[in-house]
Order: sequence, then structure tokens, then C-alpha cells
Amino acid sequence: MIQSALKIILTGYRACGKSLIGRLLAQRLGLDFLDMDKEIEAREGCTVSAMVARHGWPYFRERERLLLAELSTRERLVVASGGGAIMHEEVWQRLRETALVVWLTADTATIAARLAGDAATAGQRPSLTGGNVIREIEGVLAERTPLYEKGSDLAVDTGRRSPAEIVDLVAAAWQERATHR
Repeated sequence: MIQSALKIILTGYRACGKSLIGRLLAQRLGLDFLDMDKEIEAREGCTVSAMVARHGWPYFRERERLLLAELSTRERLVVASGGGAIMHEEVWQRLRETALVVWLTADTATIAARLAGDAATAGQRPSLTGGNVIREIEGVLAERTPLYEKGSDLAVDTGRRSPAEIVDLVAAAWQERATHR
């Protein structure tokens, strides 16, 4: 059980709103904001797609794991984690000791529509399987959903709520956690 929530970690599949909700939450709560994929891109000097094309997914996942470990010592922070960051179970559990972890969800159709409508998808969200988008979403969600469930304190469906409603829910959970330290 978390003894104190010194940061908020947003997790979930790609295009579930982690970056948008993270920025809004940080602004609302007066916390710093860090988008893990953007941070890794800045450190590596290239997009996630270019990194994966050049070095492969294992290289990117190691950068992600190292950044997660680094974030375990940070406070007063909202983190938009990469969709696969939850797979680093050992580091994730350490990170959870000082974080409120919120799993942002959406159904397959909503995720697919968001991915198709986002011009940044090609550079920031390379295919994980190289296959059909719907089958990829379903397959990856089937693999990761148990990890999201086990590794999160709160789940919020972003396909059924506005960003403002989501921020209100997460901010209330954060405040509740802060009053029970």
C-alpha cells in the first residue's frame, strides 16, 4: 500500500489521453509534468519511431526502464508514462510506493479513431506488431490489461468522460490520498 502519494503516474494504452490529462492535472495541482516518451526523445535526439527503427524495441524499453527508475526518487510530479512502461514490473512496483497510479482506459474503437486522427502517431507511436491496427490494439490490451489492473490505484475510462471530468476525478483522488498521509 502506498504510504504517501508524492507524484501521479498516468498509465494506459497509447491514445488514452495520458499526455493531455497529465498536462492539465499538473497545471491544476501546481505540479511539474513529464511525458516519458518526450523525455526519452529529447535525451536520444530522435523520435520514438526513429529510435525503434534504428535500435529496436528492446533498446527503447531499456531507456524507458532507466527513466522509470530515475522517476522513483522524484516528487511533486505528474508523469505520462509510455503505454508499455507498465511491463517493467519490478521498477513499477518501486515507483508505486510514492505515487498515485491512474490507469486511463478507452475501448478499441476509440483508441483506433484517436490514433488515426492524430498526425503525430507515425512519429511517436510506431507499430508494436506491424499488423492490423485493430488486431494490434486488441492483442496488446489483452497482454497488458492484467498489468494495468495490478499496477494501478484507479481506473478512468477516457472514452466516456471529458478531460475536465477526468482531471476532477484524479485531482480528488490525489487530494484524498494527501489528506491520509
